[in-house]
Amino acid sequence: MSAQMKYGYFTPIGQPGGIYDLAPYEVNSFFNEAEDGEVKFGMGVVSGTKAGIEAKVGDGVFEGIVTNRRTNENGLRGGVTLFHGCTLGVMRWGRIYGLLASNGSDYVEVAANDKVYMVTSGDDAGCFTNVATGNKEIAAKFCGVGADGIALIELFNQAQPTA
Repeated sequence: MSAQMKYGYFTPIGQPGGIYDLAPYEVNSFFNEAEDGEVKFGMGVVSGTKAGIEAKVGDGVFEGIVTNRRTNENGLRGGVTLFHGCTLGVMRWGRIYGLLASNGSDYVEVAANDKVYMVTSGDDAGCFTNVATGNKEIAAKFCGVGADGIALIELFNQAQPTA
């Protein structure tokens, strides 16, 4: 008879939504306003209908990147689906692995210190690129080259000033 001898509690290095290091960071909780499976770990989200409470993918006030921090379980088929209404951990500032937008049959190529833009519509909504045209600039920079559709992003303080 076999038994499970090791239980992992940390996100593996280089996974979408994984926090890069132990340097200070801020993660806030939001309810997922999007439909089941529309939001994924490592995607950027914006304010939902109830600003400060709900988040979704699309155009609006950028809130941060969805973290993968042990808040959701694998389904019976091994994948994690972020369901409508579930709680999302959203990094406001710090270093995190984000999803890159596609570039035809591959992913956009990014380099260290490139500006970060979030795609706000289409199949890549919520993913990141270094292409300004038609995308939303966020207060962040890429920290190196991307690989397999994932890149390390350093978010600067995303807090929005109150009027």
